[in-house]
Amino acid sequence: MGWRHRLVRFGILGAVVAGLGVAAAVLPLQAIADSVVALGPAAAVAIAVVGGLLLSVLVPRTAITLACGALLGPATGAATALAAAMIAAVATYYAGRWAGRGALGSRAGKLERLDGWLNRRGLAAVLLVRFLPLAPFGLVGYAYGTTSVCRKRYLLGTTLAAVPSAVSYAVIGAAVASPGSMNPLTLAPAAIGFALTTTIVLRWRLAARRDAAAALAAA
Repeated sequence: MGWRHRLVRFGILGAVVAGLGVAAAVLPLQAIADSVVALGPAAAVAIAVVGGLLLSVLVPRTAITLACGALLGPATGAATALAAAMIAAVATYYAGRWAGRGALGSRAGKLERLDGWLNRRGLAAVLLVRFLPLAPFGLVGYAYGTTSVCRKRYLLGTTLAAVPSAVSYAVIGAAVASPGSMNPLTLAPAAIGFALTTTIVLRWRLAARRDAAAALAAA
C-alpha cells in the first residue's frame, strides 16, 4: 500500500473516530445508561458493546470500568468491563490494520526498529505497553494495528493486562455506588498488575543487556 493510500485511510479513520467522539460527548449518556440497566439480564451485553464503542473513540478506560462497577456491581461489572475492553481491542486493532498495516515496518530508522522490537518481544511487549499508562486504551489498539505483531499475541497480552484493572476499578465503582463494600482485597488485582509490570520491565532490561553484550562480543 502506498503512502498516499495510507493517508487517505488514516484520514477516513480519524474522521470516523472524531465523529463518534463528538456524538459520545453530546449524547445524554446518563439517561442512556439508566435505560440500558432497565433491560435486565441483557444490560451487561449492551453496556459491554457501548463501552467498547466509547473506548474505541478514546474515552478513558478507567471511567468506563468504574461506571460498569457502579451500574452492575463488582463481579458482573468487572466481567462487562473486560468484555468492553476486548471489543475495543479487536475493533481498534483491525481498524489500524485497515488504515496502515505495515506502516512502521516500511519506514527505515527508529520506526522500523520499534516495529522489530515489538515483534521480537511479542507477548511481553504487549503486556508492557498495556500495563503502562502510555496512551488511551483505544489509541494503543490503533497503533498496534499498524505493526507486524500478530493478532493472537496482541489479544492475549491485552486480555491478561486488562484483567487486574478491570477487577480493581469495577470493585471501586461498586463501592462508590454502595459505600461500605470496599475492603483491602479491592486493591489486590492492581497489586498483581504492578508486580507483573515490574517483572516484565526487569526481564526486558536483562534481555536488552544480554543482546548488547552478544552484539559487542560478535563485533
